[in-house]
Amino acid sequence: QVQLVESGGGLVQPGGSLRLSCAASGSIFSRYAMGWFRQASGKQRELVAIITRGGSTNYADSVKGRFTISRDNAKNTAYLQMNSLKPEDTAVYYCNAGGLEGVYWGQGTQGTVSS
Repeated sequence: QVQLVESGGGLVQPGGSLRLSCAASGSIFSRYAMGWFRQASGKQRELVAIITRGGSTNYADSVKGRFTISRDNAKNTAYLQMNSLKPEDTAVYYCNAGGLEGVYWGQGTQGTVSS
């Protein structure tokens, strides 16, 4: 099993930045593809970005050019750097780990973009 703990959420003004972290424990981190999802109030959870075990990345169209996903296998941590934030980026952000052993979720961290 994998335990995931997100951190780094908070309140930021439009145009600002946040960096989310996802610390993993309990299994070999490098075996898993890592993803960030978000769920805004009243909406379905959606994929934001994903990074494969080999480091390939993919992004939702709404965040391309603004968000960057990365991973540090030595630190068992995945990151989501979010720049040029917009009010519509306000959501609970969830970390996800997917591999042959299963799919795991963190508890989420709130990111709010407001002036």
